[in-house]
Amino acid sequence: MELKQYQIVLVNLDPTIGSEIKKTRPCVIISPDEMNRHLHTIIIAPMTTTSRKYPTRIEVKHEQKIGWIVIDQIRTIDKQRIIKLLGRLSQPEMKEVKSVIKEAFVD
Repeated sequence: MELKQYQIVLVNLDPTIGSEIKKTRPCVIISPDEMNRHLHTIIIAPMTTTSRKYPTRIEVKHEQKIGWIVIDQIRTIDKQRIIKLLGRLSQPEMKEVKSVIKEAFVD
C-alpha cells in the first residue's frame, strides 16, 4: 500500500499510556511522501469526533461526520499499525493542517 501525505488512514493506536489518544481511529498522515516511501515508520495526527475548539485542532468533515485532526497529538507509528486507507483531506483542509503545524512548531 502506497502511503501519501494527507491521506486519512485507519490506525490501531493501542497500547497507549496516560492521556495519549487511544483505540483504532482515523488518522492523517503528516510525514512527507519521501519519508513514507523509505521508512518503516510514518508520522500521523489522530482524528477524534469529540473535541473543543483548540488552536491545535482542525475541524474536518469525513464520511459525513464532523471530526477534528489533533495536531497536539502527532506521533510516529510503525506502518504495521495501519489497517486501511480511508480517504484524503481536501485542498483547504491540507492548507489548514500546514498552517496549524507551522504555527505550533515553527513560528
